[in-house]
Amino acid sequence: MTAFLRSLLAVVVGLALGLAFTGFAGENPLNVGRILFLSAFGSQYDVGMTLAAATPLVFTGLSVSLAFQAGLFNIGAEGQLAVGALAATLFALAFPSLPWPLAPLGAACAGFAGGAFWGFVPGWLLAKRGSHEVISTIMLNFIAAGVASYVVLYHVANPETSNPETRYVAESYRLSPLSAFPDTPASVAVFLALAAIPLVWVFLSKTPTGFDLRTLGASEAAALQSGARPARAKILALTLAGGLAGLVAVPEILGSAHRFRLGFSPDYGFMGIAVALLGRGHPLAVLPSALLFGALQKGTADLDFQTERVSRDIAAIIQAFVIAAVAADVLVDRVGIWGRTVLGKVFRSSSPDVDGTVKKGAA
Repeated sequence: MTAFLRSLLAVVVGLALGLAFTGFAGENPLNVGRILFLSAFGSQYDVGMTLAAATPLVFTGLSVSLAFQAGLFNIGAEGQLAVGALAATLFALAFPSLPWPLAPLGAACAGFAGGAFWGFVPGWLLAKRGSHEVISTIMLNFIAAGVASYVVLYHVANPETSNPETRYVAESYRLSPLSAFPDTPASVAVFLALAAIPLVWVFLSKTPTGFDLRTLGASEAAALQSGARPARAKILALTLAGGLAGLVAVPEILGSAHRFRLGFSPDYGFMGIAVALLGRGHPLAVLPSALLFGALQKGTADLDFQTERVSRDIAAIIQAFVIAAVAADVLVDRVGIWGRTVLGKVFRSSSPDVDGTVKKGAA
């Protein structure tokens, strides 16, 4: 069975288990499934909200997937996107008179650079000091939240409100909304997300640098033999991963909010891990995976109003079941390989010698 079909089966199993869970809560699973689907895709407005929820997940999913390809686990996308969004906002506030299209382009580059810097730090610590990227990226998430709070509250706070947010960016920085989905935060940032997917895939599969990253992910010894420099590749992988997470600034700051608000992310960085896991770390699989999780985020919002015993929190449970199904599929692979190895050893140990006798130690 292909990886795509196996992932699809994992999604079906995860969704079935998640909906079955609502039955234990006293709701009709079929009715819950109908509400989820109609809430996510029932109208133009619903589709627009689903796209708006999925767009940041494309960037964070690509961030985690690129690190996966290099054999690294980027847990820091949440901090990287926060620093990237803050950097994009500060750029816009520093140059309010910059004309379009230089204004959004410059802010997007600032967002990428901010996230890339926040990814470079754990990459350098890993390559030069041996610090594990999981630990350093997790810790940097908290540092990013603290830095963002300090900058917003004490340097660029909006004096017209008591909310913890910055001033609004100029009109020239704001991306056009998609006319097909009126009254939704979906903007032309959707097209940037769609363009980022093949670009990351081409980079990883068609360029020498991408080959070095994938070789590092397969085996550091093989990377050395191929002429790659593992330390440099690790730094580059986490730097690029951070930059991709920083591009969340485009849909969130330039596309919808037009300002930086503390806590604007509903854990986009951590959901990006789930998106990448479901897509098995392949960049091209990020799009359907992000759409699924975006649909869950939008679809479960109506459960608070249309059901009595389940709420939008069921989205996290369904996501957990989907990821568990993917993990179980990987576990079955590992068990199967182990079983074939053991059976092969048993078969070889009990096979007859040339003269027809059984080898010593055979049962």
